[in-house]
Amino acid sequence: MLKQISPLILVAAVTACSTPIDRRQANDTDQNYQDLTVEPQLIIPEGLNKPTYSKEYDIPAVGSKVDQSLVGKKLDIRPPLQVLPMAEGTRVEEGSDNIKIVVESIDNDIDLKQELFEVLKEYFASKSISLRSEDFEKGTLETDWIESDQVIESSFWGSDKVYKLKQRYMYHVDVRPHGRSGNLTIDLIEHEESYDGDLQDILLSGEDKRRYTIDRLNDSISYISIERAKALKAKRLKQSLGIDVDLITAAEEQAYWLADAEFKRTWDRLRIVLPEMGFEIVDMDSNKGLLYINVSDDSGFWSSLWGDKELPIEAGSYRIELKDGIDDKTEIHLLNAKNEPLSNEVVTAVYDGFSELMEEDRKVR
Repeated sequence: MLKQISPLILVAAVTACSTPIDRRQANDTDQNYQDLTVEPQLIIPEGLNKPTYSKEYDIPAVGSKVDQSLVGKKLDIRPPLQVLPMAEGTRVEEGSDNIKIVVESIDNDIDLKQELFEVLKEYFASKSISLRSEDFEKGTLETDWIESDQVIESSFWGSDKVYKLKQRYMYHVDVRPHGRSGNLTIDLIEHEESYDGDLQDILLSGEDKRRYTIDRLNDSISYISIERAKALKAKRLKQSLGIDVDLITAAEEQAYWLADAEFKRTWDRLRIVLPEMGFEIVDMDSNKGLLYINVSDDSGFWSSLWGDKELPIEAGSYRIELKDGIDDKTEIHLLNAKNEPLSNEVVTAVYDGFSELMEEDRKVR
């Protein structure tokens, strides 16, 4: 059947007719260039001075570990691939057997292993790659065949001749017990190449496998980079939003503030807001939920918050204690240096300026 094809595609078909095997070999390898010998230095007649030869272009001696049989078509001329740890919190750790990408946690509230598993499965889905097996406990993800086709010869009258590459990979996710960092490695476990339906007899070298795994690893890391960038932006946006704070003044209890946010977010917000209120944070203990602060008598600062009112809290040392409340809320208690609650009058007086800063949305940079 006659195929509809444009002249541009015809030109592309003529110019791009090399197979993956051809691209790894130097042109004109049938010529015996490897048997060429280097001409000896000039023969200097007796009585004449020998010229000074530059060593700038001397070819270094071949090392003892180099396979000297790799000449002609056996020599792979492709430039080496480089691992690109582009994602936030990643770096390369290169060993003798494989290449590991060290991945560090970017959010202590998110389980690192769960994050990597979920983002890798999203990557596979985006590439229409099916999984043969998945084992979260062992940290393995085994892909089904990943296929890529390249038209080598385009026929105007019949079917195109296609070079097909099929591969399967095993992903390994190993997170350390502390959960703050882990490793991501990839192994090529199956490989097939066919041309026009005929299976090619391909024996991959260690360097071939390395190139394929680096290429697949870089593609995976690129996707992780995009997803981590989205997560970091979402986290900054969440942290920039204000936190509603209520004043709780039950008759039988000491007055305190109730933040509509979980402990960690409230803690992080206080570390920003307290210095803005003129409270100097001198020490903190997140395990006990304590922030140790000093208050100085800066009447100019306090008047900017409370107008002409007197300083609602005396200068000195204080403590702020955070406690988990109900419905993921956090209680904020204002204490003196002896760990005693301040009076309801002081807690109420400080509340207006404190709540205003806590509820203020911040710009995301």
